[in-house]
Amino acid sequence: MPALVANGAQLACTLGTTASPLTVLPGPPHGVIAGAPPAPLATIMDHVPLTNIATFGMCLSPANPAVVAATAAAGGTFTPAPCVPATALPWAPPAKVLINGVPAFGQEAKCQCTWQGTISVISPGQLGVLTGP
Repeated sequence: MPALVANGAQLACTLGTTASPLTVLPGPPHGVIAGAPPAPLATIMDHVPLTNIATFGMCLSPANPAVVAATAAAGGTFTPAPCVPATALPWAPPAKVLINGVPAFGQEAKCQCTWQGTISVISPGQLGVLTGP
């Protein structure tokens, strides 16, 4: 089973210029802490732009209206625009692990941006698994 994703996981977008961290907010449905260092595990619903998924620097997608406008303003010279993720759908595929009834997701999961970028997990946010004595 791939490592489950936790708060602080590093994400990348195929059409972004920088990596960014995943933020898992405290409270329901979260509460499961795993890994080393300990961090709350993410669920498939942790896909909210600028809340869970931060900016990826500049957006390189010609489908993004901000890039279209910046390119037009530059006289037709392709011009990236600041990234504002547009993720309407949950992470997929979900893991078989449920966190308060909501599926977690593993390192292999992807989240699709409306502007055609694919967001993936570079690092799951936990370096090891805590074990008992």
